[in-house]
Amino acid sequence: MAEERQVERSDEITMESAVPRLEERSIVRGTVVRVDSEGVLVDIGAKSEGLIPPRELQQGESPEDLQVGSEIDVYVMKVEPDEGSILLSKRRADAVRAWERVEAAYREGRVIHAMVVDRVKGGLVVDVGLRGFVPGSHIDLSRVRGRRFENLVGESIPLKVIELDRERNRVILSHRQAVEQERARMREELFATLREGDEREGVVRRIVDFGAFVDIGGVDALLPISEISWTYIKHPSEVLRRGQHLRVRVIKIDPQAGKISLSLKQVLPDPWEDITERYRVGDVVRGKVVRMAPSGAFVRLQDVDAFLPLSVVAERRGQKIEDLLQVGQQVEAVVIELRPEGRRMVLSVRRLMRERQQPAEYPQAQPSDGRITIGDVAGDVLRQAIRGRDERRPEGEFG
Repeated sequence: MAEERQVERSDEITMESAVPRLEERSIVRGTVVRVDSEGVLVDIGAKSEGLIPPRELQQGESPEDLQVGSEIDVYVMKVEPDEGSILLSKRRADAVRAWERVEAAYREGRVIHAMVVDRVKGGLVVDVGLRGFVPGSHIDLSRVRGRRFENLVGESIPLKVIELDRERNRVILSHRQAVEQERARMREELFATLREGDEREGVVRRIVDFGAFVDIGGVDALLPISEISWTYIKHPSEVLRRGQHLRVRVIKIDPQAGKISLSLKQVLPDPWEDITERYRVGDVVRGKVVRMAPSGAFVRLQDVDAFLPLSVVAERRGQKIEDLLQVGQQVEAVVIELRPEGRRMVLSVRRLMRERQQPAEYPQAQPSDGRITIGDVAGDVLRQAIRGRDERRPEGEFG
């Protein structure tokens, strides 16, 4: 009998050592074994499974959201050894783990990401596993449409923990500091890897009179107005809009000044490369006046701007181009010069008018008997003289 009691006692000791002792208010890892309307049954390695009542799940979470076989952290609320029941909480375990993550991020100065769940007076509420608050003064709206706090609701944003009080359940975060930290990191990486001639995807962040600033990954680089289009534009807003995605080429890098210059037109087809296939000297063209200059006007012909000298438009000396043409006016002229290497095309209105007024050939009156008279010869000489005079008449700098 003594030997039997010793064997039984030995078995009890072995079973007790095999099942870990649960301590209330501790967090353990378990496996979901059953899900029903009463809650979630979790195997935590004890003699019996523990139960998570529906009220101890996260707000908005139901038992059906958990899958059988999945592993979760649970908080041990109550252990009843005599009844063999164990009461667990997932909500409290999640809160403890969230505090651990937030505290670690605070100690290490790390940036974390969280969802904005509400816009409240004075700032934003974010979900970092628990309720966090971002004061309005710590929100960066430079990348937010309309620069309005409410437009961030539903977005995941970078944040930096700046104040913690666990007893008061208080977590204060800064979006602005996190954005600045991330930009500094991305800026350093960009200048270390970027080379002139590289092509990058970018987003137009700001449009100014002299160009646009394009975010190419941590740095707002300048896209000068002269590098936006192959044709003349008066303002960048004619071609670009804020938030537009572009593919641009890096044309200059100044690491010391932290500046980068870009070109949009260099990644677009150059209309001057095949200009001689589309236009020839002598072609009659029609275009719109897009810009005035003291010496003439520029006329838009589809994808190139041709020059129309004042000398081929003015009827007398002293006239100004503004007195003769207006921006937006349609003009018909003839191509008199084409130099692709200099990206230059010159037009003439006067020559087109003269060609239209001048007969294609001078007819010679022949007497009915076919004889040539002295008057016929004199007429031919006079016509040749007139023709030579017209051809020698100067049309200004461009002929």
